[in-house]
Amino acid sequence: MTIDKSLKVRRGLVRVRSVMTRAERLANLKQADRWKEGDSVLGLPKVRVAKVAMKKKKVKKEEAAEGAAAAAAPADAAKKAAAPAKPKK
Repeated sequence: MTIDKSLKVRRGLVRVRSVMTRAERLANLKQADRWKEGDSVLGLPKVRVAKVAMKKKKVKKEEAAEGAAAAAAPADAAKKAAAPAKPKK
């Protein structure tokens, strides 16, 4: 029997989790001073899960120009190598 595509795990947990474990909730509540040692672990207040969005780094204009020049240099060398040599007179 095969496993359905929707049930397969690819590259671990890709999506943002919407639920925290009790230990994670306690750590967040301690950090916010909303829970102290000795308090009940039952009936904990809700804790918002922060979504982390990775932003792409902006490339500086100088670095972009250097990168473009470096990428063009091998292409120019390949064109010269591919061109047939002209006979000298």
